[in-house]
Amino acid sequence: MKKINKNKSGFTLIEMVLVIAIIIILAVIVFFNVADYMNKAKSATSKIEEHQSAVNTVTSAISSAL
Repeated sequence: MKKINKNKSGFTLIEMVLVIAIIIILAVIVFFNVADYMNKAKSATSKIEEHQSAVNTVTSAISSAL
């Protein structure tokens, strides 16, 4: 029977799988947070465009009245 050499350095398969699983979990968390911020940014952009449209309407109404 062969003797097991316990002096070898390196990573076991379980350690590698755990690291990959942790990386995947963190990537999913980051993805959903970024997606949430993107939705908030789109909402803010549409509100800004709405306000800009209202300002343009008032400006054109004032200039046509003068």
